[in-house]
Amino acid sequence: MTNLAPLPIAAALSYGNFGVMFFFVLSGFVLTWSANTVVSAPTFWWRRFARIYPAHFVALLLAIPVFYSFAPDPADWWVKPVDLGILVLSVFLVQGWSRDPVVLFSGNPAAWTLTCEAFFYTLHPAINRVLRGLTLRRTFAAGMALIAAGFAYRALTVLLPETFGVPLPFPVARLSEFVLGMFAAHAIRIGWRPRLSPVAIYILGAAFLAWLVLSPRLLPGAVVGAAIRASANEWMIILCLLLIIAVTTRDLTQRRSLLRSLPLVKLGEWSYCFYLVHATVIYVVLARIDRREPGWSNLAWYAFMLVVSIVLAAALHYGVEKPAERALRAWWDRRLVRRAKQAELQVTGDSAPAIRLR
Repeated sequence: MTNLAPLPIAAALSYGNFGVMFFFVLSGFVLTWSANTVVSAPTFWWRRFARIYPAHFVALLLAIPVFYSFAPDPADWWVKPVDLGILVLSVFLVQGWSRDPVVLFSGNPAAWTLTCEAFFYTLHPAINRVLRGLTLRRTFAAGMALIAAGFAYRALTVLLPETFGVPLPFPVARLSEFVLGMFAAHAIRIGWRPRLSPVAIYILGAAFLAWLVLSPRLLPGAVVGAAIRASANEWMIILCLLLIIAVTTRDLTQRRSLLRSLPLVKLGEWSYCFYLVHATVIYVVLARIDRREPGWSNLAWYAFMLVVSIVLAAALHYGVEKPAERALRAWWDRRLVRRAKQAELQVTGDSAPAIRLR
């Protein structure tokens, strides 16, 4: 939205990119919390494909005319020349392995995160098997070790940039966020019930973000402040974990929560499709109007774009995401039933001669 209708606090709003981190942590948490030991890895992978891919593919088709042209106008800086080779990468969700913006944001620019999710889904069954063998103490130890490793790596990138400054591919760099979410879910799954107030975590998170925005101006030369800002990503992972844990334990004790209200649950169901369409909607409008001057009056554009994006997200959810997921999962389940019957018949047939001999 800053590219369309910037607000006077655009610098502060740039920290909204931590929302991607929150999603990765939450994804690891939810998938681990809901994991069923009787579900095989191939079935898990197919269900994730059924859940994620159909809406992604349709959103990609909608995005291509917005972000690509055979003869792009230089004034439309977001429009790229058509390159089928690069577009194919986004079809197969591998564009996120590149740090080149032309590749990373190819197709639907929001979909680079799905490359990370596809990688996480691939590893989830194996990591979850290991997790299920861990006690609560070992789960804490492993989680703390992973957090410490994140801080250590961040320090090395600052102190030895010539050695550790080469950025890792995003699926690898963001894997720790997903795994930490898995650790938190496993800890609660085996009985951990910390007393954390969601409101307190909200306030703590807001205070930390305010400090990130204001500290460069108030304490520009402070070494400690610079170190904390350099590791803001790692601190935010901890805050995301604390918030998810606090809200989960509140739900488990059945205490009142606004997040369980029907409107917010419904918006949550549409949120994946909202993510897929929001950038396309923004740049469709930007292609037709000039970028607005910074000002609070631009909040009207935020409201308008929010409503349009939610309506399109709901349409994509009910028109593509849910029916496609149901159809794909039903096909897979029928396939499993057929295989089970074939295996049963084969066992019965193999055992028949032995019965006659006896």
